[in-house]
Amino acid sequence: MVALPDPEDFTRELLVASNSDRGRLLQYLHAIQQRYSHIPETSVHQLALALRLSESRIRGVIGFYSFLHDTPRGDYDILFSDSITDHMLGSRVLLGDLCTRLGVEPGLPRADGRVTVDVTSCTGMCDQGPAILINGQAVTRLDNFRISSIAALIENLTPLDEWPSELFEVQDNIRRADILLSRGSCGGGALRALVEKGADTIFGEIATSGLRGRGGAGFNTAMKWKFCRAARDDEMNDRVVICNADEGEPGTFKDRVLLNSHADDVFEGMTLCAGIIGARHGYLYLRGEYLYMKHALEETLAQRRRDGLLGQNILGQAGFDFDIEIHLGAGAYVCGEESALIESLEGKRGVPRVRPPFPVTHGYLGKPTVVNNVETFMAAAKIALEGANWFRAVGTEQSTGTKLHSISGDCDRPGIYEFPFGVSIQQVLEECGAADTLAVQVAGAAGSTIPPAEFHRSIAFEDISSGGSFMVFGRHRDLLDMVQNFSRFFVHESCGFCTPCRVGGVLLKDLVDKVHAGRAGTADIQELHRIGTVVKLTSHCGLGTEAANPVLDTLGKFPSIYEKHLTQADYQPAFDLDAALQDARDLSGRDDAGAHIRTDL
Repeated sequence: MVALPDPEDFTRELLVASNSDRGRLLQYLHAIQQRYSHIPETSVHQLALALRLSESRIRGVIGFYSFLHDTPRGDYDILFSDSITDHMLGSRVLLGDLCTRLGVEPGLPRADGRVTVDVTSCTGMCDQGPAILINGQAVTRLDNFRISSIAALIENLTPLDEWPSELFEVQDNIRRADILLSRGSCGGGALRALVEKGADTIFGEIATSGLRGRGGAGFNTAMKWKFCRAARDDEMNDRVVICNADEGEPGTFKDRVLLNSHADDVFEGMTLCAGIIGARHGYLYLRGEYLYMKHALEETLAQRRRDGLLGQNILGQAGFDFDIEIHLGAGAYVCGEESALIESLEGKRGVPRVRPPFPVTHGYLGKPTVVNNVETFMAAAKIALEGANWFRAVGTEQSTGTKLHSISGDCDRPGIYEFPFGVSIQQVLEECGAADTLAVQVAGAAGSTIPPAEFHRSIAFEDISSGGSFMVFGRHRDLLDMVQNFSRFFVHESCGFCTPCRVGGVLLKDLVDKVHAGRAGTADIQELHRIGTVVKLTSHCGLGTEAANPVLDTLGKFPSIYEKHLTQADYQPAFDLDAALQDARDLSGRDDAGAHIRTDL
């Protein structure tokens, strides 16, 4: 392997290149991690001095993000996707096969320090799993042959850039296109409409269209932009536009496809927003799992600057100044929440803020900030070009336009589907080739578990809201496997800020594990419901309030998946403490009442 530069020299170059910007701490750490497979202690010391931060704060950031490490991971850092859909496709067996071939234990660097094999949360490749990340590069459609090939390449010390290119092919798998995906690129048309018609007119089109945020919450887009534009502004045009591309919800991969094939329209939507609210700075917060896309996205931004669609005096208009920077996440699901994302963007741990104040008035660095997701910005650009009536022609009165769905699981044609709002779950199942379906998980782990009796219901903000994830489970599946996977996911991804989520999540996971292992009684089921309710009602942010959804939903709609795992209907402890004292009684020769645990209390 190629000899690496001294960590001190590399860290110094990073700092000099960006004038030791404290807000770029996470980006510095990401670059160092990519180069050395961990953050060396010397780099922590350098960063602390240059950025005037305590070393403990920097170590806190390193410990918060799952893609950052303080010990070496080796030349090949391999992460298997731990999504339930990857499990359904046999990822666990393949992980064991690769570990055996490489002679490594999961999660531990091999003795020679060459390779580490571990798991990570959903990688956004559910339509073509099982999937892994190798030093941030995605490998999909794993099978025994590919596992064998990867093991051989590693044992031969083949550099990653010399591996067969077909290993790294990621497909879009667009199965159904509607008004957004069937149109060509805006190509600057939305911005020309902004210049020709004026910001107020185009803003009116956005408002009339009824566009709502496509992340799941469905907040009115025009209202958010209006609040930001009207916010107090100490410095002229010092507002910020942020595109949330941190789609960490298990089963969601639509943003991956949009950024791969429609990034130009996404950036156009961000620039359109900037022109309306008066912003000069924009950020694309790209989830760490999509590191492999960063270079192509940078090229798209560079081309837009050359075309006069980004940078100074956009389209020749004096004062229309706006540029976009890509900020890379580092493996933290909670950063999909907008205030946690802003904290991360500022170089901190991604802990959700107490609100109010809201980002539209006090966001990035205290500035008025709009945060929308990838699909929302793309839709806004199309509306500016085609008009509000074009958008309202499909969908429902309360949910106008279309919604992109990431469909995976037990169906013949997984991939991306664009449907008008109001489509029924049954229609979606028929189109993706799902048959004999037991349940559908809509909106990811934090969403809703839908039984067959509810397949007539529609995907719309007024019925079942969805950020885009649509997982299909056939009748041959044990839904408790799904609940267990999601429970472990929420424990792993909790930011740890509040007790209900931090502690309650672990209690839920342990109880689900107990049921799954066949060691639970009815009292444990009652406790699951009680703890789940407490977690849902008292957690600090949306992650915590939704972490109990898989348990509570399935307890109510699929009670049989728990009942069939119970040891007996009556309560019985999983551990017999009195029996555990038998060895002590034998050694002491006692068997009187005082040598037994009392059961009559």
